[in-house]
Amino acid sequence: MKTKYTYKQIWTIAYPILISLIMEQLIGMTDTAFLGRVGEIELGASAIAGVYYLAIFMMAFGFSIGAQILIARRNGEGNYKEIGPIFYQGVYFLLVVAAILFTLSIVFSPHILKNIISSPHIYNAAESYIHWRVYGFFFSFVGVMFRAFFVGTTQTKTLTLNSIVMVLSNVVFNYILIFGKFGFPQLGIAGAAIGSSLSELVSVIFFIIYTWKRIDCKKYALNILPKFRSQTLKRILNVSVWTMIQNFVSLSTWFMFFLFVEHLGERSLAIANIIRNVSGIPFMIAMAFAATCGSLVSNLIGAGEQDCVRGTIRQHIRIGYVFVIPILIFFCLFPDLVLSIYTDMPDLREASIPSLWVLCSAYLVLVPANVYFQSVSGTGNTRTALAMELCVLAIYVTYATYFILYMRMDIAFAWTTESVYGIFILIFCYRYMKKGNWQKKKI
Repeated sequence: MKTKYTYKQIWTIAYPILISLIMEQLIGMTDTAFLGRVGEIELGASAIAGVYYLAIFMMAFGFSIGAQILIARRNGEGNYKEIGPIFYQGVYFLLVVAAILFTLSIVFSPHILKNIISSPHIYNAAESYIHWRVYGFFFSFVGVMFRAFFVGTTQTKTLTLNSIVMVLSNVVFNYILIFGKFGFPQLGIAGAAIGSSLSELVSVIFFIIYTWKRIDCKKYALNILPKFRSQTLKRILNVSVWTMIQNFVSLSTWFMFFLFVEHLGERSLAIANIIRNVSGIPFMIAMAFAATCGSLVSNLIGAGEQDCVRGTIRQHIRIGYVFVIPILIFFCLFPDLVLSIYTDMPDLREASIPSLWVLCSAYLVLVPANVYFQSVSGTGNTRTALAMELCVLAIYVTYATYFILYMRMDIAFAWTTESVYGIFILIFCYRYMKKGNWQKKKI
């Protein structure tokens, strides 16, 4: 099957994305690792609060994916001067959205959480986390547009440097604020939220300075701060609105998963949060190659080389397996060692092992599923991607509702929902890329 890129070229583009995504995951991992030494309630509450925040954040991330697809297409066409206006209109729009979502979250989050969380202890801790975490909207929303620019123009090494700065900042802020070091008050779970928001501020400052000093701003028209252009924003939204909805709905169903698990008890919720963070490493590896594939698919179509798309997809699946499978084997052979990173409670680690094994098996299908799904988005057919995602999520929620809420299966069985999701999204996306009319999509 015809391809354009070598594995070395794919790796050159993917590894900075991979490192940046892993570094981003390390922010959640450090929160969990610190809170796992505070208590099970804080550990469980950070799962619900973290996914609640993430569901809102993913709308902005979905918008940035649409902008990234457009930037990659213009980059593939050689229309570099069109990239700056896309970037700036995206920043303007997301700052307005951040202000709206921040206000709505501050006003309504306490009422929403109180009605959906059964444990008062979990509610109090989750509300404390979200109250401070939503300040990060302003910083993280701008950050995703910088990520869209660097991925879309295949200058991904910058993401590595930024992520290292961000994670180190988060570790320092968390250590000081959670445990009350160097004269600061001991804030517990609120300290984790403040630390994460501050690290996102540091990340944006780094992006601005790096772009100003190291990027050819004139080439991409980044040296001109344009006025608001509704036509440019409309063009971005035509692609991204479906990705925004898809990401929000996808994370909302994951939020529902944690709410269902919370009804199984505080211990089950604590286990779910630990497993969520352990699975973050293979998930980010899969997503790094999937994001790279989506960007390269868009570049290939922009360059008129549609016949290379299917071969490029298969390359990304192969290289994804090469990296993910050894990690899964390590997790299965040494589960207690891996789980000890997140909690110092032996009984909690022991109870988490079956869930870890179940989730590891899910990645055998999640790797190709993610690559194919991002490839569909990379063609610019984001409405089709949304339709497929909604169908699969309906199956996912039905499965989770029956087996977790109705049958009240244990937490290990609850994680089979990930395999169900992966199988169906792979079937839908594979059939579309094989038979769908995606080659002529204009964006």
